[in-house]
Amino acid sequence: MPAAENAGAEAKPIDIQDILKASQAKLNPSQAEYVDRLEHSVVRGDVKEQQLKAYRQLAAFWKDSVQNGFLPFAYYNGQIAKLENSEKNLTFAAQLFLENLRLLDDPALKSWMATQAKELFKQALQINPDNDSSKIGLGASYIFGSSAGNPQEVMQGIQQILEVSRRDSTNMYAQFMLGLGGAISGQYDKAIERLTKVVQHQPDNLEAIMKLAEINEHKGDKQEAVKWYEESKKWISDPAALKEINIRIKSLQ
Repeated sequence: MPAAENAGAEAKPIDIQDILKASQAKLNPSQAEYVDRLEHSVVRGDVKEQQLKAYRQLAAFWKDSVQNGFLPFAYYNGQIAKLENSEKNLTFAAQLFLENLRLLDDPALKSWMATQAKELFKQALQINPDNDSSKIGLGASYIFGSSAGNPQEVMQGIQQILEVSRRDSTNMYAQFMLGLGGAISGQYDKAIERLTKVVQHQPDNLEAIMKLAEINEHKGDKQEAVKWYEESKKWISDPAALKEINIRIKSLQ
């Protein structure tokens, strides 16, 4: 369950060059030669435009030509956004990191992806300091990228998002992220309160519904857990997923 699932030793930092080398090692010779040529294609002159051209080609290659090329693609996509310095592209690239790091278990990789997201959100906020979605995204990057569930990092992220929710209690993105943050930090009652509010406004928010079920199951409130697992079935069409939910419900009854 969220509060302790990533607890353990501090993650060793990951270097982007390690990620790129590991990804390139899986390429065939012609692909590897193509990537190497692009990575060394920046020449004297308009370096920024040369970098953008190379980064766009590299991002397209890792996105379209290679299976499991997400990390290099996301990295180069982020580099493009930083060079272009467009709020729209910066937030898109940041959200790409944030949404995917939430699905990972590897602490070191989560930390690296969170760092990329933070840099991008911070640059976007320099352009538009009033963008609440970027503020929430930055806070969420601290929450989900916290090393071994580091309480200080989690609370730093929560405080960042609270600044938005206190000003606008109707911001469901803030409430949702605070609910997930509460689950991670072990503040289960607060998490339930916020996630319930989210579901009241967004009845089809399956992630919020599932998290309510999981938190209640972790707390030992089997009746509430079953209620939310049953609710989740309204929004699940995949037979395998439904089978798993029914197994979980049966185990709680």
